[in-house]
Amino acid sequence: MLLTIDLPDNLPVTEADVRIELAIVLYQQHNLSLDKAAQLAVMSVDDFYQLLIDRHIVTPPADIDDEPAELVLASLRTSLQQIKEGKVHPISELWDGTDD
Repeated sequence: MLLTIDLPDNLPVTEADVRIELAIVLYQQHNLSLDKAAQLAVMSVDDFYQLLIDRHIVTPPADIDDEPAELVLASLRTSLQQIKEGKVHPISELWDGTDD
């Protein structure tokens, strides 16, 4: 879908600002999943989720080691999309550089 919005030149917002605000509203209205909203905002899922926390839209997990289900699902959807696009790495490379 292509959406065009003409804003006055003297408006003190950028395209990035508009994308972020639109992503937040669509996420709050359950029109976009977390990963799709982050994509619209041109942010990583983790950064977008932190923005939602900072704005008190979502509550962070009580235990810092617990990853919210929304983030897990968004990560899985992103991984599946990468697989469909052929963006995979051999298992032999999976742990490269982790023993440093």
